[in-house]
Amino acid sequence: MQYATIAVYFAVLLLLGALASRRVKSLDDYYLGGKRLGYWVAAFSARATGESAWLILGLTGLGAAAGLSALWVVLGEMLGVGAAWFLMAAPFKSATDRAGAVTVPDYLVSRFGSVAAPDRTRHLRLVAAVALTVFVTIYVSAQIDATGKAFESFLDWNYYTGALIGFSVVGIYTFSGGFLAVAWSDLFQGILMLVGLVLLPLAAGAALETGALTAGLDPSLLNPWGPGGFTLPNVLTIVSYAAIGIGFLGSPQVFVRLMAIRDQHQIRAGRWVAVAFTLATDTGAVLSGMMGRALLVGADGDFATTLGASGEQVLPALVAHLFPPAVAGLFVAAVLAAIMSTIDSLLVVASSAVTRDIYQQTLHPERLGETLTGLSRLVTLTLALVSLAIALAVSAVAPDRTIFWYVIFGWSGIAATFCPVIVLSLCWPRYNSQGALASMLTGMVAVPFFKFVVPLAPGWGPLVARAEELAPSFLVALAAGVMATLATAPRNP
Repeated sequence: MQYATIAVYFAVLLLLGALASRRVKSLDDYYLGGKRLGYWVAAFSARATGESAWLILGLTGLGAAAGLSALWVVLGEMLGVGAAWFLMAAPFKSATDRAGAVTVPDYLVSRFGSVAAPDRTRHLRLVAAVALTVFVTIYVSAQIDATGKAFESFLDWNYYTGALIGFSVVGIYTFSGGFLAVAWSDLFQGILMLVGLVLLPLAAGAALETGALTAGLDPSLLNPWGPGGFTLPNVLTIVSYAAIGIGFLGSPQVFVRLMAIRDQHQIRAGRWVAVAFTLATDTGAVLSGMMGRALLVGADGDFATTLGASGEQVLPALVAHLFPPAVAGLFVAAVLAAIMSTIDSLLVVASSAVTRDIYQQTLHPERLGETLTGLSRLVTLTLALVSLAIALAVSAVAPDRTIFWYVIFGWSGIAATFCPVIVLSLCWPRYNSQGALASMLTGMVAVPFFKFVVPLAPGWGPLVARAEELAPSFLVALAAGVMATLATAPRNP
C-alpha cells in the first residue's frame, strides 16, 4: 500500500506538470505563471517552498534532540513570515508590478537603476544572479540528499536509488510546466505537509498515557532555555534557532510568489493563510519530535541508537510505530512533498537568474522573452543535474551530515545575500546601488566565514559559532549596506 500511495502522489505531480505546460507561452509564464496566482495557491506555495526537508525531518529531529527549546524556531518563523506578509508584501508587489519585473534582480535594477551609471546596475544584476545560482544549487543539492534519506528511512531503499527517483520526478514536472506547475504542485504538497504534521502529534499524544510525556523526557528537555537554563551559550543557540525566520524577509524563492500573486486583495487574504500554516506545521513538527522521543526512547533509553544522533529518524520511527502501512504511505508522500516543493521552486528561481538576468538582460538584451522558453527549460535541467552531482558527492564525503544544518547553510547563503537588500530597499528611500552591492557581497562572504572560519578562532570562536551563520551574516550585511550608502550618498548643501 505504501508504494501505491507514493505512485499516486508522483502521478499527480506529473499530471500537474503536463497541464501547466499548456499555459506556458512566454518567459513571464514560465517564471511567474503570468502573475495570476490566487491567495491560496500563493500562500501555500510560499510556505511549502520555505518549509523544506529541514521542517519535516530536521525540525522533528531537533524537537526530539533539543526538546522544548526547539520552539524558538517556531517563534522566529512566525515573526519572519508575519513581517514578510503583513509589512513587506504589499509594497514589494506594487514595486515589482510597476517595474514589470520577472525576477528579483529585475526589481533591484529598477529600484536602483540610473541612466548615469548603467555599469553599476549591471554589476548589481550579475552579483545577484551569481549569488542565486551558487546558493540555490547548494540548497537544491541538500533537498536531493534529503530525498535519498527519506526513501532510505521509510522504505529501506538504497539511498542513491531514492535520490535519483525523486530527482527525476521533480525534474520532469518542473522542466515542462515551469512556475505554474511548481505553484500548483506546492498547493497539493502543502496540504499533505499540513495534514501530516497536524495528525502526527495528535496520534502520538493519544498513544501516550497521562503524564508519559514529562515522565519520558529528561527534565532538561522541558526547559525552554535548553539544558543548563539561561546561559550565554544557550542564548546564542536560541539566536541560531530564531534566526531561521530571517530568511522569509526577502529570499527570492519565497518573494517571487508575491510577484506572481494576482493583486493586493489576494495578499491581504493570503497573509492569514501563510501565518496559520506556519504555526500549525512548525509546532506540529516540534511536538512530534518530543512525543516521539518520549514514546520510543523514554527518559532512560539510548536516544542515538533509536533515533540517530541528531534525532532525524524520529518521524519515520514514529510513523511506523503508530500507523498501518497504508497510512504510513501518506506520511512518506508528505515528507517527499516538503522536499520536492522546495526543489522545484529553487530550480525555477536559479534558472531565471541564468536565463533572464545573465543571458538575456546582460549578454543578449535584443532577445525577446518569448524566444527563451526552450533555453529556460535547458538551464533548469542543467542546474538540476549539477545539484544532483553535488548531493551525491556530499553523501560520499560526509556520511555524518544532518539534514537540518546542510539545508540551513544553503538557506543562510540566500537569506544573508538578499534579505538585507530587500528590507532596506523597501524601508529606506536613501538606500542606493553602492549600498545594495555592499550588502550582497558582504552577505555572500559572511556566510562561509561564520560557518567555517569563526569556529576555528581560539577561545571565543566556538562560543560565537553557537549562533551559527545566518544571524551574524544578516547583521553584518545590513550594516555594510547602511555604511556604504551613507559614505556614497550625496550630501545636502
